[in-house]
Amino acid sequence: MTAAELVQQLTISTHRMPLQRPRLWHPEWASLLRGQKPARLFPQAASPAGVQAGAWLFLGCWEEAHQVAQDLETPEGSYWHAIIHRQEPDSFNAGYWFRRVGEHAIFSPLAKAAEELGYRASRSKWDPAAFVDYCEAAAPRSAAERLALQVQHAEWKLLLNFCLGAKG
Repeated sequence: MTAAELVQQLTISTHRMPLQRPRLWHPEWASLLRGQKPARLFPQAASPAGVQAGAWLFLGCWEEAHQVAQDLETPEGSYWHAIIHRQEPDSFNAGYWFRRVGEHAIFSPLAKAAEELGYRASRSKWDPAAFVDYCEAAAPRSAAERLALQVQHAEWKLLLNFCLGAKG
């Protein structure tokens, strides 16, 4: 399987990342990313390292995702970094990284997707800090946790697709 095929499999998978620090989910797929440079794996991506960080995170490779996101000094790197710390859970650090993101292009479609899923944002636009609080407050196996998982997955897909966007 190629890295591009891996990403395609991740986007259609029914697996959902947990709200708190994930465990390795698919070791065989993770092995495709190990020791590889993002630009070699995803040469057509707008942000190869962003795609790699998102893939690592989805696969439950928290440390690897953190390392890539920390080294990626872009709004997308900060966004992945914020999600990673939200899952840690470290709301203070997540908030710091979300503030570094600023107003991201995926916020508007994410707010719409979240609303369609039943998440009622505290404001008319996406508020990542409010979602951090919502995730932290969601009790295990509750309706709130199920909703948070759905919204987090929509967020992951939107950010991954943004990072995949064609160069140029």
